[in-house]
Amino acid sequence: MTLIEFYEKTGSNYNDVLGRIPSEALIKRFLKMLPRDTSMQLLTDSVASNDVATAFRAVHTIKGVALNLSLSSLSGVCSEMTEALRGKSEMPENISELYEKVHEEHTRVVNAIDQVD
Repeated sequence: MTLIEFYEKTGSNYNDVLGRIPSEALIKRFLKMLPRDTSMQLLTDSVASNDVATAFRAVHTIKGVALNLSLSSLSGVCSEMTEALRGKSEMPENISELYEKVHEEHTRVVNAIDQVD
């Protein structure tokens, strides 16, 4: 799959990332780092242990990476979860739903990255 096809498949913005990172080789390099990033595992663990501060930090990190790479759908679900956790001392009631959205989209993006040439 080409980089343009990846961005189309994931509902992301190729032109936006190309304006930010003006080299396809660099975009691919940064994309290929996402599956190795440990933030998703940190988010999973912190949600399971009701660690709000760590969950916030983990999802905020994923959101930042997604925004920098113009992964619109992933950054969108991460933004929802980030705002639900911001300033909280306890997990919100809808944390499972928010987490599932992030996990599902993260998995979808990572699976698509594996197909990029």
